[in-house]
Formats: sequence, structure tokens, C-alpha cells
Amino acid sequence: MTQQNNNVIVNLIWQIADDILRDIYVKTKYRDVILPMTVIARIDSELVESKEKVLQEYEKFKDKITNIEPILKKATWYSFYNISPFTLQSLLKDPANIRANFKQYLNWYSSNIQDIVSKFEFENQMKKLEDADILFALIQKFVDSIDKISPKNLSNHDMWYVFEELIRKFNAENNEEAWEHFTPREVIKLMTNLVFLPVQDQIKDRPITIYDPCVWSGWMLSVAKEFIQWEESKIHSTWNIFTFWQEINPETYALCKADMLLKWERDNQVAFGSTLSNDWFSNEKFDFILTNPPYWKSWKLDQDKLASWKKKEILDPRFRVGTPRINDGQLLFILHMISKMKHDTPLWTRIASVHNGSALFTWDAGGWESEIRKHIIENDYLEAIIALPKELFYNTWIGTYIWIITNRKPKERKWKIQLINSVSEKFYTKLTKSLWNKRVELKDIHIEKIFKLFEDFKENEYSKIFDNDDFWYTQVVIERPQYDEKWEKILKKWNPIPDTELRDKESIPLKEDIQEYFNREVLPFAPDAWMDRSKDKVWYEINFNKYFYEYTPPRDLIDIAKDILALENETDGVLKEIIEN
Repeated sequence: MTQQNNNVIVNLIWQIADDILRDIYVKTKYRDVILPMTVIARIDSELVESKEKVLQEYEKFKDKITNIEPILKKATWYSFYNISPFTLQSLLKDPANIRANFKQYLNWYSSNIQDIVSKFEFENQMKKLEDADILFALIQKFVDSIDKISPKNLSNHDMWYVFEELIRKFNAENNEEAWEHFTPREVIKLMTNLVFLPVQDQIKDRPITIYDPCVWSGWMLSVAKEFIQWEESKIHSTWNIFTFWQEINPETYALCKADMLLKWERDNQVAFGSTLSNDWFSNEKFDFILTNPPYWKSWKLDQDKLASWKKKEILDPRFRVGTPRINDGQLLFILHMISKMKHDTPLWTRIASVHNGSALFTWDAGGWESEIRKHIIENDYLEAIIALPKELFYNTWIGTYIWIITNRKPKERKWKIQLINSVSEKFYTKLTKSLWNKRVELKDIHIEKIFKLFEDFKENEYSKIFDNDDFWYTQVVIERPQYDEKWEKILKKWNPIPDTELRDKESIPLKEDIQEYFNREVLPFAPDAWMDRSKDKVWYEINFNKYFYEYTPPRDLIDIAKDILALENETDGVLKEIIEN
């Protein structure tokens, strides 16, 4: 289906919301009713044809078999069913008892559908809808539109687009929430290229697993699976592609689970809860991992759950390397994903994860962020980092980076890290109209250019290749002496006393001789300085600006004067009047 047709469906559902809910709900709360009703309508439409058979099977075996579920699922050809006598259509035959019948209709779904409804907290809306006398009208509107939103006419792929657009519209008046959870599709497409194409010959026609530890919109793995199975690449031609998800947001979890069930995929691959403190797939390892974990999000609640009762130490083996500051858990997600790597298969594991700059270089030597980066680099897991254009994401204008992590680099990449700088206009197009903070986008040609830089693995203006230990620094404390009023050094046991106000630190690359660096970079400017090597600390950082710095010369004074004169002409003398007064 085209985007134009998808927009028709978006407008249709939005109109239902506006027609029925406008006087009862504020627009930001439409989603509490419309999202679950849309999911329920799609599920209902798939069960209508098998309704009579399910009811017959239920009556036939309900008193004879303890576990009747396999029989009922077989009757629907899905992993869900409903043993209520009602469909959405038949509910309309009894307007006087609409709430009681609708409640029975929901309660007699299989447990996996009830789980979805409960995560939407839809029953909380039932009384409000009935008290306002709009429950019947709401169901009527969805029955009238059910063919258009049925999976037979609107694929799951298109439904995700519709859900994203609806959520954006529902939150249009609440800027803090609009687009909050969505990774742009073009970013996901770039990630799939970077993760799958380098090993496409190794994954043809073999079972593979793909994992996202923090689903957010749910779009990531759907796009990934389509990319390798059906669309551009034609990499994989079998059904043996298994996706695993975990999500802490109830609404997103419900949407993802519904998506899985309608695609005949095992619903136990979607887990609810915090990945950091409650890893539902603790015994699983995966071939591929793609994710966009939250930036600058506190993991205090996870810390409280993970810490041992007595010492408040985190003993979880995933995080034995260390834990970052409490207000940003990005690097914890990286450690979690590394713990999910396979080490006993020909393919091993490839990871693509999106982060902001804090994961690259925050905190000083000796901090746990540095220790985590050290663990990643010293184990040769980090294959590449791609700097993306600013203003590419809906919820932030800051710079973002794709980390490519693997435990089986090709021979030419071993102990090397590639940095790709795709922030220039060569790699994006400006939008004619911004979408929240998103003002630029990647077209297919831009994705191809970025992937080509990665694939070629050569140095040029936009690609740099480094040894792993190029990102290893020794932080050395530089001391200066205290002086008395006669400008004489103050001594203690013949040694100068350090002046703490003049104390400084130098970060010296591992490959440099520390004494030579000190002699060259410090002594010419502070002849009385010395190094306190007892305070040495080793740390790791990856500072893109350092490697891709572009000098911008100051503007010529004549050009500046011309601009001022032009501004004076445009303001019709106002500037002159301001200056004179």
C-alpha cells in the first residue's frame, strides 16, 4: 500500500476519534481508546470466518480435555481465539446491554489477547465510554470501517505506519511526547544494511535470530525481517527468521504483541518489563541485535532491583565490568547486548545500536563509562561508529551515532575501528517541513553512500581507520609548586609543595612516550611543572571532533561590513537610529 493510502486510513481512524471522543476526551487521550480499539478490530476481523467452528469445538471438548487451547488455535489458524458468542458486529444487535456484552467479549479472548487488552488498560475506559453513552457509537464506527483496517487489506507493515502517524496526531498538542519513541525508518534501513549485508552469504537459508532489547516503536525488527526476507536484498528465502523483543512501555508492548500474533509468530517472543533488571531472555543468545536505547534516562529503578540486599552491589554478570552514572543507562544496554552474543556458531553475532555522544566520551579517567569502553575495545568488539546528521531524529536535534559491534570481525578489520563521518549535506536532504525535531532525512542514495564507505574500509575525507589502542589514553596529573611572597618555592622535606589551584591534567595517547610528550607540550609553557605519576589513570574515549575537525577561517572584515550595510538598508535606517541614540 502506498503512503497516500496509509494516510487515508490514518485520517479515517482520526475522524472516528474526533467524531466520537471530542467532547469527552482531550486529543492527547484519544490514543487510550483508539489504539486498543484498532487492535481489537483487526483481531476480530481475522476471527469472524472461524467463529462458528471455534464455538463448536469449544462446546465439544470443554468438558473432556483439560488443555483445549491447541484445538481452538487450530480452528482459527492463529495462536489466539475468542469463545464468546459475540463479534464486534453482533454486539450491535443488543444496544441496551452493550457494556456487559462487550466486557464478556473481551474477557473470553485467549490469554494472550487479554494480556494485550490489559496492557492498554482499556477496561479503565469502559465506564467512561458508557457513562457518556458513546460505547455503542464507537463500536459501530469501527464495524463500519473494519474491512479497511483488516489485515487482509492493511498489512502489518502499513499498520505500523498508521500507528506512528496516529500517535503523532494524538500528541500534536503535547510536544514532550510527540514522536518520542520512533526511530526514523531510514535510520533503521541504514542499520540493517550495516548489520546484514556484510554477512549476507553466510545467512542464506539458515535459521537466524534477531533481538531488540528495548523496542520503543516496534518498527526496528519488523523492518529488519522484511529487509532480509522479502524486499530489496533477497538475502534470506526461508521462514526460519525468529525475532525476540522486550519493552517496558505497556502500550508499545501491546502493539508489538498484536503485530506478532497477526503475523503467525510465536507470542512468547515478546516480553514485557525492563530489560536491565528483568531479562526475560536470560538463557538466549542471538545472531543479530538492533536497537535504539533511550538517551540520558535514569536507571535508578533498575539499580534498586539489581542491587544485592546487603551491600547494594550489582552482582548481575552482565554488568560485572561496571555501571555508568545513574542518569544515563546507554552503556548498560551495550553490556547487556554483548552478553547476548553467540560464541559457538560460524556467524557469531552482529549488533547495531544508536547512541548519542555521551556513550563515546563522557566522564573522566577512572570512571565506569571509560571502563566499559575499555572492555568493548580491548575485546575487539567495536567494528565501526557512524556519525549521523543532526536533526535526523524526531525527539532530539543532537548528534547521534550508530555503533557496529561484533565478536567476529573480518581479518582486515581485526584490532581496527572505523569511524565514518556522515554529517555533511552530502549525506542527507533537508525536509520541506520539519517533523518535531526532525529537519533532515536520509534518502536511499545517502544510505548507499554511507554503506559504501563502510564496505570499502578505506581512509578518505569521511572515513578514518584506527588501531584499537588509538583510543587509549593515560591521564597524568601535572603539578606546579606553591610560592611565597618572595616568589620562592615552598618546600617540605626539600620537596616543593603542590599548588592545588594550579593542578592540571594531561591526556596522553598510549602510543606516545609520556616523558617526551611532557617535555614537548608542558615544560615550554610551565618550566616548574612536574608529573605525579602515582596518580596516573588509563581511560578510553572516542572523540569524533578530534578526528574530523574542520577549520573554519574567520570572515573577512569587508564581507562583514557589507552584511551590516545590507542589514541597514533592509531595516530602513532603524539600525542607524539605534546606534546614534
